Amino acid sequence: MKLRTVVLLILCLTSAGFADDGDRLLRLDHYVQVHSTVPAITGQLTEIYVREVVEAGTVLRGGPAADRVALFIHGAGTPAEVSFDVPYQDYSWMAYLAHAGFDVFSMDMTGYGRSTRPAAMSDPCNLSKAQQALYVRFLIPAACDATYPHQMTTIASDWHDIDAVVDHVRALRHVDKLNLLAWSLGGPRAAGYAAQHADKVAKLVLLAPAYNRASKADAPAQVPANGAAFNTQSRAEFIANWDRQVGCPDQYAAGALDSVWSEMIASDPVGATWGTGVRRAPQVTTWGWTTAVVAKTQIPTLMVSGAHDRQVNPDRVRELYADLGSPKKIFIDLACSSHNAMWEKNHLLLFSASLEWLTKGTVQGKQEGMLRLGY
Repeated sequence: MKLRTVVLLILCLTSAGFADDGDRLLRLDHYVQVHSTVPAITGQLTEIYVREVVEAGTVLRGGPAADRVALFIHGAGTPAEVSFDVPYQDYSWMAYLAHAGFDVFSMDMTGYGRSTRPAAMSDPCNLSKAQQALYVRFLIPAACDATYPHQMTTIASDWHDIDAVVDHVRALRHVDKLNLLAWSLGGPRAAGYAAQHADKVAKLVLLAPAYNRASKADAPAQVPANGAAFNTQSRAEFIANWDRQVGCPDQYAAGALDSVWSEMIASDPVGATWGTGVRRAPQVTTWGWTTAVVAKTQIPTLMVSGAHDRQVNPDRVRELYADLGSPKKIFIDLACSSHNAMWEKNHLLLFSASLEWLTKGTVQGKQEGMLRLGY
């Protein structure tokens, strides 16, 4: 596999400047080449976008400790660099860990953000009829038949993308294992991958993981499933989905919302031209992260659920905690938080808990149990 790394920021430090600038954050962009297993483009050489955030001092001191390399994996709609590196105040989860001495990476799956997007995702005829209606008259003349009438990606192609990036980072940083942090659909992506590659994963942190005890072990008869290839989300839809999960005063700041949406649109220059601007995301055919798989998982796992999450029911995350085989596991009920907990007022409680878990294998000194934070 050929790997190409593009460094967008080059830091020139003198030995005198090192003492002053050691805590400066570097943001480096990598593009990992992979022979795709996405059904629409199987076998094609594609690129997976990876962002790295690290302190200059960590680099100049010879790199991070072996247990301080982390990879973030996003959910169903929002690319990873938007999810985890918000340029608003202290809201970047990646920056928080980087300042604690971690070398932090995030990746966009195929079809998201700055990674390769299959051509079918640029055709609005491959949206559902309901979403097509939003674009009639200014993007398409009328509702149209799909040119690719299937969901775009699969959980297996996601796992293939993850493995390529994990191996890239392991080789880059000369480590055997990474810590994986994931959000929402990133739960079955990251934890499902870890169940297959426990030799490459040290610890897991799962925010609102999309766990379902009814998940099937085997792929469905039709892969990918029939249906819309992708979906879109506008700013108004983004806000409405967030607002329905507000359960306490000042749960999120307008500035944080503006920052997230600005980064979202910047990650999708094609979608930015559709109407008032949208983000595009592939529909994913999923299977395989089952109760039986979870029961066999021995990787230390931190699970976090926002008290007001209306996208992944907190009871589903409690079920994951109950089913997980690992004796080292923590469930956190995070107060005044939605599905978007890392962008809200209690984000530092989340970040701090993740740091303690990754460095000590505990939260509030405990290796196992159910905790409530922020109440």
